[in-house]
Formats: sequence, C-alpha cells, structure tokens
Amino acid sequence: MKRVLLVEDEERIARFVEKGLLQYGYTPTIVTDGQQALEQIYRAVYDIVLLDLGLPVVDGWTVLKTLRAQGLTVPIIVITALVDQGDLVLASGANDFIGKPFQFSELLGMIERILPQE
Repeated sequence: MKRVLLVEDEERIARFVEKGLLQYGYTPTIVTDGQQALEQIYRAVYDIVLLDLGLPVVDGWTVLKTLRAQGLTVPIIVITALVDQGDLVLASGANDFIGKPFQFSELLGMIERILPQE
C-alpha cells in the first residue's frame, strides 16, 4: 500500500481526494495545516505528499521549501488555485502541480506517473 500525506484545509476537497485514493488502494493521512504537515512528515514515511499552498498556520510554500531545504526527496504534488504560479511551484521543488478544480482521474494520473508501480 502506498502511503499518501494529503495536506488540505478545505474539507470537501480533502474528502473527495481521500475517497478516490482509498478506491485505488492508497492509504491517505489527512492534515489540515502546514505545521501538522511538517510534524507528520517527520513522524512517518510517505510515498508521496499532496500539498495545498493556501494553508493556515504554516503555508504550503513554506512547507515545500522547508522539506526541500532539509534534503527530503519525497515526491510532492502541489494542489493549488494559483495555476499561474506553476513555474514557481516547480522551481521550488515540487514534482508537479494540479489546479483547482480538478478531476480525480487527472490527479491519479500524476501520482501514477511519479510513483513506480509494483
């Protein structure tokens, strides 16, 4: 089972993504702010992180930059309404990004491209 850390403060989006991940055999953990994300990433091993940028407490930009500055290579897909920031997201160390709103199949395709299949 692939473990996914889903960092999303909008409950509707978090539940939508969680439902899809469970359906395709992934094990999601949901946190709702950037501080929780940083704590969780050091507490457990994840195969991939799905990271919203507009988070309370510590924003997604800071989470992304902190993880990369500390040398963590876990794949990160940014989920954002700021699609015009895509180049900056990639330059900051994300593996890919997806704009809100999105189809789950589009997100799943990104995850499957990034994670090696067993």
